[in-house]
Amino acid sequence: MTFCVAVLGGSFDPVHDGHVALAKLFYTALQPDQLRLLPAGKPWQKHGLRTAADDRVAMLELAFRAASLPITIDRQEIERSTPTYTVETLRNLRAELGPAAAIVFLMGADQLLQLDTWRDWRDLFALAHIGVAARPGYALAEAALPPAVAQEFLLRQGSLDQLRSTPSGHTYLAQTLDVDISATQVRAALQRGELANSLISPVVLDYIQQHNLYKI
Repeated sequence: MTFCVAVLGGSFDPVHDGHVALAKLFYTALQPDQLRLLPAGKPWQKHGLRTAADDRVAMLELAFRAASLPITIDRQEIERSTPTYTVETLRNLRAELGPAAAIVFLMGADQLLQLDTWRDWRDLFALAHIGVAARPGYALAEAALPPAVAQEFLLRQGSLDQLRSTPSGHTYLAQTLDVDISATQVRAALQRGELANSLISPVVLDYIQQHNLYKI
């Protein structure tokens, strides 16, 4: 049996119901041996994370425990002193897990639109599979994807069994993620003093209020 790891990275500033729903969708579909979360340290495409790494990790643990999803939190990007690139993180992960492990890197459809701006993005396919979660009715042909990304994604489409049983190189589109939430949206609601129970887990909201986060 191939050891299978599903990997979800992000700023998680804060973790919200969209993150949890994406992870749960693929956890249920793939049944991986491990669900690994990779909170960002200094993401090169974003500036000024609002919350300290330890707070973001604590909120991740609360949110996923509340969702009954077992997770492993990988702090390598937090501990890196330089800007973090996904391709470097996946190289480290591949070195750790070995050449035979199945690594499935998860993302939302919005990230797929920008994939060609990522450093060495074509190298990602040699390191991992890419699993994309989209809303019902999402169509790759109509999604205004960069042509090179659309071509790679379509040529590499595989089944869930292929994602589980081979190390890397396949893509998979799940069209059942009926959640559309951004961390920007959550932070804006919190700054307005609005309760965000429809956007984030109540335990995460409690943590935010107790630690006075996202007030400004």
